[in-house]
Formats: sequence, C-alpha cells, structure tokens
Amino acid sequence: MAEVVDESVFMAVDQGEKIITSVGVAEIGTAMQKFGWPDYLVFVLMLMICVIIGFYFGFIRSSENEQDYLMGGRNMKVFPVAMSLIASFISGISLLGIPTEIYVYGIQYLYISGGVILMAVIFQTIYLPVFHNLQITSTYEYLERRFDKKIRLFGSLLFSVGIITWLPIVIYVPALAFNQVTGVNVHLITPIVCAICIFYTTMGGLKAVVWTDVIQTIIMLGAMLLIAIKGSYDVGGLMVVLERNWYSERIERPNFDLDPLCRHTVWSLVLGGAIYYLQCSAVNQNMLQRYLALPTFKSARRALWCFVLGIFAFLILCGYSGLLIFATYHKCDPLTTMLAREKDQLLPVLVMEVLGDYPGLPGLFVAGVFSAALSSLSTGLNSMAAVVLEDFCKPLFVEKLTERNVNILMKSTIVILGAICVALVFVVEKLGAVLQLTISIGAITGGPSLALFGMGVLLPWISPKGAMIGGISGLAFMSWLCITAQTAIASGDLHFPEKTVSTDGCHYHFTPKASKPILLRLDQTSNITDIMHTDETFMLYRLSYLWYTLVGFSFSMIVGLLASFATKALDPRDVDSVLIAPFVRRLIPPRLYPNQPTSDGIIYAFEVNTIRTLDPTEEDSQQVKGRDGKH
Repeated sequence: MAEVVDESVFMAVDQGEKIITSVGVAEIGTAMQKFGWPDYLVFVLMLMICVIIGFYFGFIRSSENEQDYLMGGRNMKVFPVAMSLIASFISGISLLGIPTEIYVYGIQYLYISGGVILMAVIFQTIYLPVFHNLQITSTYEYLERRFDKKIRLFGSLLFSVGIITWLPIVIYVPALAFNQVTGVNVHLITPIVCAICIFYTTMGGLKAVVWTDVIQTIIMLGAMLLIAIKGSYDVGGLMVVLERNWYSERIERPNFDLDPLCRHTVWSLVLGGAIYYLQCSAVNQNMLQRYLALPTFKSARRALWCFVLGIFAFLILCGYSGLLIFATYHKCDPLTTMLAREKDQLLPVLVMEVLGDYPGLPGLFVAGVFSAALSSLSTGLNSMAAVVLEDFCKPLFVEKLTERNVNILMKSTIVILGAICVALVFVVEKLGAVLQLTISIGAITGGPSLALFGMGVLLPWISPKGAMIGGISGLAFMSWLCITAQTAIASGDLHFPEKTVSTDGCHYHFTPKASKPILLRLDQTSNITDIMHTDETFMLYRLSYLWYTLVGFSFSMIVGLLASFATKALDPRDVDSVLIAPFVRRLIPPRLYPNQPTSDGIIYAFEVNTIRTLDPTEEDSQQVKGRDGKH
C-alpha cells in the first residue's frame, strides 16, 4: 500500500489491485464551510427581529396584568395563534430529525400523518370543549377541580420534568447544524442564542412569543422550500429523486404488520402516533395555553385545523428533504465517510452542498433551524412561567400576590429555566439521534400526564386516590421501560437495520466510521421485525417507541380505575358535568328525584335556576345561559 500523508487530509486506499490517492474528507468538510458575512448577516437579522418584537411588547405595548402577559388577554387572533402552534411544535428536532429518519430508515415514518388527523378529532371532541369552557390559565388547574390539589401538583411536576428534559434537545439540534456549516463550537453559540430568546420571552410575554413564532414559521418554510427546489434541480429533477429512492427501497408501502415489536407499522404510527401527538400538542400546557388565548371555542377549533394543515406541510417538506439527501449522496454516504459526524447533521451537509455557493442562503437555512428551536424554547419558557406561578407559587401564599411580585416570579422562572437548559446541552450531545430519543424520553412523563386528564374527562368513577395511584404507577413503569429500551439501543442489544448506502462513487478518501459489531451468539436470534436482540425472556422493552406514550397512558388509566373501585369509586352524578367530556355527560343517568342521596349518603339542596355552561360544540363558549336546573 502507498504511504499515507497527513491522514486527515489525504489517504491512500488499497482496492484489490488498485491504489488510489486523493483529497481527504477533512479537507472536503472544511471546504464546505462557506458561511460568510452575508450568511451571518441573515442569521443576525432574524435574531434582531425577535429582539425588536420582544422590546415592542415589553416596553411599548407592555402587558397590563398577569392574564395579558401569560394569555394575551384571551383575545388573540386565529392566524398568529395557528402559526405559533405550528412553530412551537416543529422544532429543530423535526427539521433535522425527520430527514435523517427518512434517509436512514425510509418513508414509513411519514404515515404518522394519519395519527395527526386522529389526534385532531379526539382533541376537538373530548378535551378542547372542556378546557375552553373553564377559562383556566394553567392546564393543571383542571386537575384540582376534578380531583384535588395533590393531583394538580403531581401533574405540574410531570410537565416540569418533561420540559426540562425536552428543551435541552431543542437547543442542541440547531447548534449542531450551525457547527456543521460554520465550525463554531456548539457550546459557544447556544448561550448567545438562548440569551436572546430569554430576553424577548421575558420582556414581551405570550404576545411576543406568538408574533416571533409567526416570523419564524415563515423563515422555516422558506428555508425548507429553497432546499427542496434547488436540491431537486441539482440532481436532475423530482423524478430522479423518486427513482433513486425507489430502487433503494426507501419509498415503501405502508407496513401493516401486527407485531408490536416492529419499529414502524401503520398501527403504531396512526394509533401510537395519535396518542403521542395528543399528549405533546393538545393537553400539554405548551400548546393548550395558545388555544385558551383565543376568545371562542369556534376560533380555537379553526386554529386546531390550521395547525394540522401546517404539520402536514412540514412533514412533506422534511420527508422530501430526506429523500433528497439520499438522491444527492446515493453513491457516497456522508455518514460512512464522516463528512457528517452525527446523523442529525445530514441536512446541513446537503444545504452546504446545494446552497454553499450562494452568499446568504446557508444563513437563511441556519436562521430557519434556529427559528424552529427558538419558537419551541420561548413556548416552553412562557408555559413554564404560567405553571410555576399558578401551580407552585400561588398555593403557597395565603395573601394574594401583588402585580410586582407576580411579574418578578414569572420573569425569574424564564431566566432560571433557560440557564438550566443551556447547561443540560452538555448531556444531550452524548445521547444520539434526536427524533426517536425525543419521543422515547418524552413518554416517561407524557403517558402518565395524558392519563391524568383522560381519567378526568373520560372516567367519572375515578377518585383522587385512584388517579394518584394510577399516575405514580405509570410514571414508575414508563421510567423503567424507556430507560431500559434506550440502554439496550446504546449497548447494541437492540438494533434496527438501516437502509443500504454506498461509498462507491466518493471522489475523496476517508477512514470509514467505526461501527459497533453485531455479534450473533448462541442465545441471540433475529425475528420478523428485523430487530436484533439477545434476550427472548422479556419482550416488552423491545416495543416500538411509538407505542410508549399509549402504553403509559393505558397502564395509568387501568391502574387508576382499578384502584378507585378497590377503594371507593365516585358516583358519576356527583362529578361536575362541565369537567367531563360532552359525549360522556350524555351517558350519565340523571338523578331519579332532586334530593336523591349521593354515593356518600348526603342529600344536597338543588336550586331551581342554576347557571350552567353549555357544551361549546353546541353554543359558543362565551354564551352562558340559564337552564331549568333539572338533574
């Protein structure tokens, strides 16, 4: 073999009888980092727009009170709220994670769009009518009304833990993209950008968050469209992209396998995906706070379906970007050559390949990815301020807090939480690909949290004691399940086969990325799910990660129901009907006579002209009329 000179730049490779010497991958990677002053200008301009919006709503049109700061005065418009919902949900995790998923595993994940529709139907029918009628600030106030203060505190703690584990991933992903295109250290850029986000969130409240989200959504959409159009043109058009992916089997029909161990099936994507989306985009404080900022149930419903359409658009764009990455690098896999050192740097590599020669356009892409992250971060910080104030601080004080104290508490929460999330980025960078990781870790608190609300609106028999037992049991079970599964993946005991790649057409030399060997032992088997594993005695932890939230939700609900009947279940007629889903209300039999004793043997005096909030699916939630009071 020929002598290797400076292996980081040049390499000689013996291919049978041929010896080839050429430019190395390190030099190629350096040459692709063409992030010049026009790109920095575009990126800084995006940040400055956010700062100006925060300054405007913080000092010129400042919030008059707590409700104005946290809920936008409950008179926001549908369009900006819908855009904010889209921006908050489509974080950098989605923009970089979905293309990576498609490139590595194929388009099967995109069938989760069916789960998005199912989520919207469930949310509109069951949860949104209840929450919008109550006009609450913290989602977890519902839990106190339905159960008690302990359940409210438990639900708030689940949300807090979920936010603190999710936001560092949100911050890390765009920093990874920035590092790929500029070479700037991840831990240098994250504190700077997060400080700007903390500033405008702290100053402007929900209105600043919503309007920065509108700008950021437009930037995200423009960046992804630009990549798709220019990238397709460079490889020869749409048909070339589809043809190359078809022959590599990345474009595949829906998988109807009934095996729950299979990583992606239509059932796990639609059913499991619907419950996952329901938890993170419906009953989560992050998202529900925006629906409650709208004045009527009708406007909230419109925002929901605009959100669904926006999610579809981004799913299609991100999925196509994954196909485009393969079409561009179908003969030279950037992961094998380590041109992309992490899986979630694949899209930034494509961007520099496609847009690197056009000053300002790579800056637009980075601005788009950071926009996605900033929108999610600002949403999380604002929502956390609402939860800390309403659920943790107010119950501790006997006297009502002054406006000044409220203001200090909310803004201090945002600053402290932001600093914690920046510090946790050091942990996140060790954890691997972000899309599956986010869904898996989120299920630890997401499943039990969704179950608390499910028990409240769907099962009027469940008592406070039953709800607490169900929630704690679900949290313990899901912690074991998710951590065990992630440990198995990290150790190589649980391996998912990836789509084929090639390096036959590389025009540079490289040292192939070292991969963990998969050793087949006598006790190791392979099944029809294409999962390699070593332990056949217990299969639960090998469930598809998409089932995790549904498993946690179902487990907590079942335990809560059984615990309630084992202790003392509630009489559904004793539960305030406005706290129960509209279709469940209609199934509860009325009292036989006005003074019929409750399940506790207590006889209540029922007034004739009680005021009752109507089902908002029948009347606008703002129109409250009297009823004849018959029960």
